[in-house]
Amino acid sequence: MNIQQPQRRLRCAIYTRKSSEEGLDMEFNSLDAQRESCEAYIASQRSEGFAAIRERYDDGGHSGGTLERPALQRLLADVEAGLIDVIVVYKIDRLSRSLMDFARLVEIFERNHVTFVSVTQSFNTTTSMGRLTLNILLSFAQFEREVIGERIRDKFAASRKKGMWMGGFVPLGYRVENRKLLIEEKEAAIVQMIFERFVAIGSATVLAKSLAAENVRTRRGKPIDKGFLYKLLNNRVYIGEAVHKGTSYPGEHEAIIDHALWDKVHAILQTSPRQRASNTRSATPALLKGLIFTDTGAAMTPTATKKGAKLYRYYTSMDLIRSRPTDAAGPQRLAAGMVEDAVIGEIRRMIATPEIRARALAALQADRPDIDDKAIIAALGEFDTLWASLFPAEQARIVQLLVARVTVGAAGIAVDLRHDGIGSLARQMMAPQTEKDAA
Repeated sequence: MNIQQPQRRLRCAIYTRKSSEEGLDMEFNSLDAQRESCEAYIASQRSEGFAAIRERYDDGGHSGGTLERPALQRLLADVEAGLIDVIVVYKIDRLSRSLMDFARLVEIFERNHVTFVSVTQSFNTTTSMGRLTLNILLSFAQFEREVIGERIRDKFAASRKKGMWMGGFVPLGYRVENRKLLIEEKEAAIVQMIFERFVAIGSATVLAKSLAAENVRTRRGKPIDKGFLYKLLNNRVYIGEAVHKGTSYPGEHEAIIDHALWDKVHAILQTSPRQRASNTRSATPALLKGLIFTDTGAAMTPTATKKGAKLYRYYTSMDLIRSRPTDAAGPQRLAAGMVEDAVIGEIRRMIATPEIRARALAALQADRPDIDDKAIIAALGEFDTLWASLFPAEQARIVQLLVARVTVGAAGIAVDLRHDGIGSLARQMMAPQTEKDAA
């Protein structure tokens, strides 16, 4: 008597995928349609022992070009755990569009004795003919994906050539409305200022330090550094152009920078950074020219020596230059940077003293009796910020305004301030505050 063996139950997992999220919120969407077709196929194979498991493996809004999909990863974990016998999909490319990735998946399936079935493309991966058919179909799927990618790239390039904005990081000075770049006035003023000041200074390093002292920041609130400046100064969007793969085309947007200013900036940028730094150093005015003397009354004049590419600045006594005998007790030659820093430090210290501030108050209130004492003191307290934001030529002008004489002796450096200069400095520092209050 023959006893019929019971039919082996094959646990079927249905996998569905849709590349975009469009339409997923509909009551019946593409994922549901795929699942319905797969369930109908499994039902038709009930006599072969096919039975759908309850677990759903649905990837909505995920590309088939990668295996990093949440539902697919759960499916593979369950395959490795021995919970699945058959994987059913509506179409091969739902599982993967990459031939290499699919080969990896098939290897996992075979290792775990799992069969793969496509509802619309009948084949069985357990046979050599089924694997051949699979590879052919996958090759066409990958070819189709590459063609679509080429079409997208061609469309993007064509749009760029027409000057259209195709997305990405929005440059400082612009905002995006209806996929078009429009000028953001406040930011555009900063961009214009940066271009103009770079032409005046010729150094991104010096400009970055000045902008940091003035608390000028990027749109994200970060300090503007040298790297940011170079990117901004080389961005052809600011002259109304769109760039695609290194080629510029007339843009649809309005320019912030005119071509004359752009050409001046790039004439400077074409000079090597080392040469620009050397030019900046050599163009730095001597802050104490005409102000510094030895304790015997001999003038000390700016001098410099060059070793290789480096320039060394000094203040040298005329007695030493002309080989005259002298009774001076102090040094006859001083490093310019050292003595200038010492003088600026002394100016800072003296401006903070009550006596000097009282003189500034008296000078200002003689012209404007209604001015507030606290406002003047607050303005003088901003001297450090003002100094850091000035160009070298402007710093030299401030020193000439404030300093009457610097005397170098054995005991150190003595600085005599101009009392009327303190009042003039206070007036200049109060002017921006007055304009702000008026606005």
